Amino acid sequence: MSKLTTHYVDLPASAEAIARFKPGDVVYLSGVVYTAREGVYQRVLGEGKTLPLNDLEVVSNANFHCSPAAAPDGEGGYNIGGVTATASFRFSKWMADWLDATGTKLVIGKGGMPRDDYAKILAPRKAVYLTTVGYGTGALLGRGVKSVKDVFWLDELGIAQAMWLFQVENFGPFIVDSDLEGNSLFAQHGDEVNAGLDKLYEGLKPPALHRYGETDNREDEVM
Repeated sequence: MSKLTTHYVDLPASAEAIARFKPGDVVYLSGVVYTAREGVYQRVLGEGKTLPLNDLEVVSNANFHCSPAAAPDGEGGYNIGGVTATASFRFSKWMADWLDATGTKLVIGKGGMPRDDYAKILAPRKAVYLTTVGYGTGALLGRGVKSVKDVFWLDELGIAQAMWLFQVENFGPFIVDSDLEGNSLFAQHGDEVNAGLDKLYEGLKPPALHRYGETDNREDEVM
């Protein structure tokens, strides 16, 4: 079994560091990671609110799609028990504008992005996608969060949707899903799985579909 290539990256991640990423590599991050998902995207891109940090790109270029387990520490700060990734493909409609507005180069989450996003949104902007390793890793990743640097829009959006800035050290492991060429590990393995599905179901009756909007056409699926 070949040894996995591992990258230890200081944030904001440099163009040179990102260029070395290949699908399947492992990444650990140190510096500042920020969280933003639909609540923040809608507030900034949909409602025209100003970003709470004018120099976000200087502070961090790593956007984690995350719901943190955060609790007040009694001293005006917060304890982070875990940071659970959420499914990134749900945020596809915002990504091009968000990357342009913030200079984000690392998008972190789970489940990957729609296939076309890698080549048409991420790669042209010199950005890549990193995925968490399996499910239930929130507590593991939480060990890499050393402190909360700041939090914005907590009262307006709540814990899950607020914009958190985490000071992290050896934060990971994350798997490189996409590279600067627009290649995707999720897309590649999805193709391999799908190639055998027709044979697997060969000879079976068509599925009985009962709920509105269901389909047996895989081209209609979200992913």
